[in-house]
Amino acid sequence: MPSAEFLEFQRKMAANPPPPPPGSLQELRDRIEASMGALPLAEGTSAEPVDAHGVGAVLCTRAGGDDDPWVLYFHGGGFRMCSAQSYRAHGSHLAAALRARVLVVDYRLAPEHPFPAAVTDVVTAYRWVLDQGVAPGRIVAGGDSAGGGLTASLLLAARRDGLPLPAGGILLSAWVDLTNSADSYTRHAETDKLFGRTSADEAAGLYLAGHDARDPIASPVFGDWTGMPPLLVLNGSIETLFDDSVRITETARAAGVDVTHSVYEGMPHVWQTSYPAFPEAVQAVEEMAAFVARVTG
Repeated sequence: MPSAEFLEFQRKMAANPPPPPPGSLQELRDRIEASMGALPLAEGTSAEPVDAHGVGAVLCTRAGGDDDPWVLYFHGGGFRMCSAQSYRAHGSHLAAALRARVLVVDYRLAPEHPFPAAVTDVVTAYRWVLDQGVAPGRIVAGGDSAGGGLTASLLLAARRDGLPLPAGGILLSAWVDLTNSADSYTRHAETDKLFGRTSADEAAGLYLAGHDARDPIASPVFGDWTGMPPLLVLNGSIETLFDDSVRITETARAAGVDVTHSVYEGMPHVWQTSYPAFPEAVQAVEEMAAFVARVTG
């Protein structure tokens, strides 16, 4: 049963009058930047722009955290919207709560830059962190929705490219199957209005631009997960992407990967990014913090 605080949060969000539909994808991006990009940073943190071998990023750190492990964070937005700037406040909260140096990566977006541009950028950002002298055992990759999918893509691409693997991966409400064939799109169509099958099909079409959706680097659920580092998989019970989390968990576990999979009852898509607004978001971030401490310690 969702908490009273979550229900009140939902009530307040629903009370806000919906804005008029955007006239274009760029207008939608601009709205997100204006709202999310203006959110305040967590107390005691900073967020500074970084050039990661030509890939833009925002490095979020906490005071006194020079020796913290690193978290590469990949934002959601269906590969076509949001940015490191719009996620800087969330990155700062993660830096404080996870006691980590959080690098929010500004990977290129579709349709201007279709697959594999985003994957190329997250691999480049990972190489940059390694080139700072950070041991791979002190790095965790993570992200929400499309960013959760990019986290899994990074792990597969790093192995393909002969890079040392990071200490772990965090998949939050992850989109890891771009065939969009999961039954949960139908089962949860009425409970998840944020990312339905129509939106998923449209976003996948822009991102893939004709590329095979079953390519494991695009849809990591089809990959070989043998030898991969530990994973933390978190999803809500009412998400259309529910089955994506189940399938990546089953696929990785079958390959011998240490996977912690937690399902949060009554939680919608990417509820974790609302931290610290209600207890379920706090619990999810606390679970992330415990995972980072375990795999990097």
